[in-house]
Amino acid sequence: MNRKVLLIEPNYKNKYPPMGLMKISTYFRRECKDDVRFFKGDLKLFAARLLFEDFFEVIKKEQNQWIIYFEEFFNFIKLGRYSFLENIPNFCGTKYEELIKNYRQRYKDKDIRVFDIICITTLFTFYFKKTVETINQSKMFLKPNGKIFVGGVAATILPDKFKSATDIDPHIGILNDPKNFDKDDDIIIDELPLDYSILDEIDYEYPANDAYFGYMTRGCIRNCKFCAVPTLEPNYVNYVSIKSQLDEVNEIFGERKDLLLMDNNVFASSEFDRIIDEIKDCGFAKEATYQPPNEYEIAFRNLLNGVNDRAYIKKIIKIYNAIDKRLSEELAGQFYIKRKENFLLHEETATLEAIKNFDSIVRPLYEKLFKTSKRKRHIDFNQGVDARLVTDEKMKKLSEINIRPLRIAFDHYEQKEIYIKAIKLAAKYGIDDLSNYLLYNFLDKPEDLYYRMRLNVELCEELNVKIFSFPMRYAPIRDPDYFDNRHYVGKHWNKKFLRAVQIVLNSTKGKIGRGKSFFEEAFGKNLNDFFEILWMPEALIFYRHKYKNNLTIEWRKKFHSLNHKQFTLAKKIISENNFSDEVIKSCDITIDELLQYYKISH
Repeated sequence: MNRKVLLIEPNYKNKYPPMGLMKISTYFRRECKDDVRFFKGDLKLFAARLLFEDFFEVIKKEQNQWIIYFEEFFNFIKLGRYSFLENIPNFCGTKYEELIKNYRQRYKDKDIRVFDIICITTLFTFYFKKTVETINQSKMFLKPNGKIFVGGVAATILPDKFKSATDIDPHIGILNDPKNFDKDDDIIIDELPLDYSILDEIDYEYPANDAYFGYMTRGCIRNCKFCAVPTLEPNYVNYVSIKSQLDEVNEIFGERKDLLLMDNNVFASSEFDRIIDEIKDCGFAKEATYQPPNEYEIAFRNLLNGVNDRAYIKKIIKIYNAIDKRLSEELAGQFYIKRKENFLLHEETATLEAIKNFDSIVRPLYEKLFKTSKRKRHIDFNQGVDARLVTDEKMKKLSEINIRPLRIAFDHYEQKEIYIKAIKLAAKYGIDDLSNYLLYNFLDKPEDLYYRMRLNVELCEELNVKIFSFPMRYAPIRDPDYFDNRHYVGKHWNKKFLRAVQIVLNSTKGKIGRGKSFFEEAFGKNLNDFFEILWMPEALIFYRHKYKNNLTIEWRKKFHSLNHKQFTLAKKIISENNFSDEVIKSCDITIDELLQYYKISH
């Protein structure tokens, strides 16, 4: 191996894996033959893990009888308690005791300079503090002459902020030029296939984990004020082929069920028909199905081929555990004993040779216990399509692929007629599983959000389609006061309204589906009901059914009995959504009695 490369995604929750890091992994692993490692999680634990692995390699080579005590070794390096070492027979008093003490001291001193190159991705700006902390922590892993690269969405939007907080100049935009890491290569990293193996190196499981990820266009022809795409991908690219990338993924990592394309405005492409035809050619035509691959066969083959030992040893052990859960008690006991005899209970003690020798036992068990059947596969333009560019011809062409759901943005109520036309065209061509994003807290009013949500419910009934709406709260990502938080309140909104919408969405899991009665229960039968919910105490919203026949009736009576002057003052207090004793004293006993309902805990 040439260089040691560390890829890091900060430890935030996210649905999709880091495509940029997966392409960078392909570059370093395949093109440069470097030793690549991916991590997402607690970097302090990772530091202890690296030192443990270094020490454990010595033990495996020189004193193999101690390898079953890997947890004790790891915990000593991490916590420094001698009780862990005392549990290991004949260990204390040997030269290895002094050796592990040195590793423990290195852990305390943060002396873990292992990697030549560290690449860190960034995502949402409201994760700024966590991301900066990750970047600065990662410096303890860097060799003296090494280099840290920072890139991704947030770094592109706020390069000066990241530079100031980390003293690292981030890469801006996508990796669509050569010589990003090495001066003598002409490889365009953004055009490389993704290295899916790195996802098996970590414990974190991405919700969307059985899909191809890619782009068939780049950028957007629009320049919406609330959108970051013009900064991230300033130039619109009409067509990016993915066929060869998917073919390579299939060959190495096995077929994926779905295809998630992150295009920002595919309808704007002059090559739209060509894009749809290529998607069909990739196996996603209407009613397309696929046969899930044999995961054990892929992991075993890739382990033999040296694709990513760290990932596939971990994957193999995970498969062993899955087999164990499906065996009868008697067979599970026998399987456990055989694994133990071959040191195959844990990834730390497993070896390639032992896994190869165990194949004759595992393979028939896996094939017997994990039979698969054909499944429907779907294509998803995850960032949505532009309703303003919908035509009868485009929608008819789109219906030739297994799209589910079709996401159509509905950011402004003024575009109602354009949006309705797009939904009706989708229904006309049999696309009946739809979704959309509803931007709010921008220049809109609360009633605009209500009308858009209600319109979707009505269209579901009229056209017999499914439309799942996802209200998305606007935040100004470049504003110095709001880029790293979610505190922004739009011109026509207030803190209480925003919190009320969030409370309702929490109960609906962030989406609104079909069903008029369900919608009216959640958001109100009319605009007056909606505003009443917005003003309602949080606990009465959260426990709607619990309080509807008692406290809610009491609150409603007091709320609507206020005179104009009281109403104005009460709303001013409530809109701030701060109901501590120091804040909510109004000097009006009627208002103060009303405000007590806002202090009910939930």
